[in-house]
Amino acid sequence: MKGSTYRRCYCRDADGKPLGAKCPKLSNRKHGSYSVRQELPNRPDGTRRAFNRAGYATATAAQADLDRVRSLLALADADDEAVRTQLADLLEQISRNKSPLPDVEATRRSLGSGRSLTARLTVGEVLDDWLAGKRGRRSAIARDEGNIRIHLKPHIGDMRVDRLRVADLTAMFNAIADANVETAEANAARRAVIAELAEIPWKGRENRARRKALKATIAEMPPFRRMVGPATRQRIRSTLRAALNDAIAQQIITFNPAAHVSLDAARRPKPVIWTQEHIAYWQRTGEPPSPVMVWTPEQTGRFLDRVQDDRLYALWYLIAFRGLRRGEACGTRWIDVDLTSLQLTVAKQLVVDGWEVYEDQPKTDAGARTIALDVATGSVLRAHRTQQDRERREWGDAWTDTGRAFTREDGSWLNPKALTGRFRDLCARAALPPIRLHDLRHGAATIAHAAGADLKTIQEMLGHSSIAITANTYTSVLPTVGREAAEGAARIVPRSRRADGAPWSPLMTGDDLPSAQALLMLTGPTPPPGHVPKRL
Repeated sequence: MKGSTYRRCYCRDADGKPLGAKCPKLSNRKHGSYSVRQELPNRPDGTRRAFNRAGYATATAAQADLDRVRSLLALADADDEAVRTQLADLLEQISRNKSPLPDVEATRRSLGSGRSLTARLTVGEVLDDWLAGKRGRRSAIARDEGNIRIHLKPHIGDMRVDRLRVADLTAMFNAIADANVETAEANAARRAVIAELAEIPWKGRENRARRKALKATIAEMPPFRRMVGPATRQRIRSTLRAALNDAIAQQIITFNPAAHVSLDAARRPKPVIWTQEHIAYWQRTGEPPSPVMVWTPEQTGRFLDRVQDDRLYALWYLIAFRGLRRGEACGTRWIDVDLTSLQLTVAKQLVVDGWEVYEDQPKTDAGARTIALDVATGSVLRAHRTQQDRERREWGDAWTDTGRAFTREDGSWLNPKALTGRFRDLCARAALPPIRLHDLRHGAATIAHAAGADLKTIQEMLGHSSIAITANTYTSVLPTVGREAAEGAARIVPRSRRADGAPWSPLMTGDDLPSAQALLMLTGPTPPPGHVPKRL
């Protein structure tokens, strides 16, 4: 089909008639503007139509749009009359409304999905197109898919994307936050019925009838749901913002309201040590003092003592002392472990998508790292390898050789999600205050910090991309370490009387006396008798 670019002006003669090509000023390249004309497939009734657009400052800009129009028409096969008509309708509408030309690849995706090219796009359609073209980690794509399915589509999926405003998103996030109240009430009601069921004995006709009735009640209740906190709302906004930025790049919209909506800042919870006071609070209320709790070294030692006969004892030991992530521990291969030089290289991790387990690269570039092992950890890993060799011989031909250091009994991959459940059961059997499996990683950082490791060393051990993450999130102060620091600070300052008001006594010894060296450093030598200080 014919198409061209041409230059024209809007000058008129004395009678008001357009001069057109006869304008004497057209010899000047800066006079007038460039236009585009491209013939389109005829309308169903046989009448002719064309794409026309004027006002281009340069011939290059006009030619670029003409090339895009032709690329759009080329999306239809020569014998596909239906698609040719759709594309012609789209270009005719764009020409009439003076709308921006769409992206060729986005139009190709729209044709492939069977969506109308001339209908106004909804937010849900934009989100689906963006998700279909997204590339990257499966875990990140799965997170975005969940945000779209659970939160974005139910609230704003049917809205026209070109009419989406900041106020619409503010209302959506307010509704998501308000739903937390209903979620908390439903979770509490379900938890209460489950607790009542656990207290009813199994024996006895009345007890069985009561248990049956409670089970029916639980089946009718909504399942446990997670609260949507500030961090989750930020991730929902991030998903929407990325999709709308893609729509802007495709010239579907010109404004991204997700970039301007105000949300509460997400704050990382600080790890808290399980002190006796915190344990008493948990036993009294049933709630931990913080979402992130860390065992003391004594509690970690009790856990390792109790699980020493567990077949995955070496995995628990490795996480507790070297701070591997759950997926990194499951993905560790024997070729990554050097028991001679006592080093472990984190090169792979196992990730869960639903219930499917797949292999992936470490979480970040800094996550691919080499960790130094101590002699005790080396001994534990050697014992574990001996145990795995014994299991391989027992399974014979049924053994699955995955090369992993930590596997199921038949050699197949561990499921990281199942590992979390196993850890929870072991904690309960050890009669220890509860922590998450990931909190063992917090504990490893805290123990290393208490042992004298600096933050840079801990950052490299944990595989953080920034030392700020290590400093702000993963190091808690153990009570003994904090108390020693406090006592040291108090000893530095010389006092004539004790802090409680009592005078220093010659009978005081040990820690009751201030450091003589500190006194000399801060006050200087004792003046001779009768010395009168000079006035300034």
